[in-house]
Parts: sequence; C-alpha cells; structure tokens
Amino acid sequence: MGLFRRRRKLPQADRPPLERDERVLAWSAAGNGEGDGVVVATNLGLWLPGRGHRIGWHDIVKAVWSGRELTVTPGEQVTERDGYVVVADCPAERYLLLDPGELPHQIRARVTKSVAYTQHHAVSGGAGRVVGRRVSGVDGLTWMVRYDPGTPTDDPAVLAETDHLVAAARAATTPTDL
Repeated sequence: MGLFRRRRKLPQADRPPLERDERVLAWSAAGNGEGDGVVVATNLGLWLPGRGHRIGWHDIVKAVWSGRELTVTPGEQVTERDGYVVVADCPAERYLLLDPGELPHQIRARVTKSVAYTQHHAVSGGAGRVVGRRVSGVDGLTWMVRYDPGTPTDDPAVLAETDHLVAAARAATTPTDL
C-alpha cells in the first residue's frame, strides 16, 4: 500500500455553486444537530451546510478543531470607518465531521495565511484587535478591528484611538521601497 491517500471526489450533488476560478481543496460530510450536509474548503473560502454562500477565509474570526468537531466563528461587518471595517463575532457554528481527512488542516492553513498583521490594544474603557488580512483577489491588506465585549464602540475617544492604531499598523506594514 502506498504512502499517499487517494483524494476523494466530492459528489456532484454535494458540490456548492463554485465560481469559475474556485476549486475544492478538501471536504467532509458533517452533521450539526439540525441535519446533515457537507463542509467544503475551497481556495476562496469555506462552504458550510445550510448556507447559500461561501465565507471568505478573511471573514472567519476563529476555527477550532477538537479532533471530531469543527467550530467556526464567522465575523460580520458592523460598520465601515475610514480605511477599515469594524467586525463582530457571529454565533459559533459546530459541525461533527464524519470523515475529516485534510479539511481541518486546510481550514487552519487558509485562515492563518489570511492574517498578515494582528495586534491587541487597550483603548479607553476596553480593548480591541487590529487585524490586517489578505483577501483573495484584492491587492494589499484589508484592515479590520474587532472590539472586546464591553468596549464602548460609540465613544469618540475610542474611535479616535482606533483610527490612530489602524493608521500606525498600516504605516508599519507598508513597504518603503515601492
């Protein structure tokens, strides 16, 4: 028997509506207590059961693999500021992967690769994380801020501090030899 596992082909009936340049990297049958489905990782993002759209790698706040269960926490845009967006966690979604194969590895690698810069900062009355992420098909980094729970996100002082922190992060990651 060889050292390499033969790649399983995703059945056509389980195939999500992929874009022309999108390709399947790994998949697994899954259950989440509300019915079964298929979790599919592509070069552009993650397709989860019950969703009619892909979650881009840059939109996944956290993905955790327990050895049996995959927990995905997507982020959603709350507001757009000058040069960055503020995101918040969506509810975590859990899936029991029936034959995970390479899927957990691909998810970890892709989410990790999308993060180019991350730094947690204290701000007036709370804290937040400034993140520069790579987005497929977009040049440069896309900047996001995810505030810790309880941080007064409508406070003008917090917004001014955040604007400054994002500007400093952008400056620190911009190549000077262009």
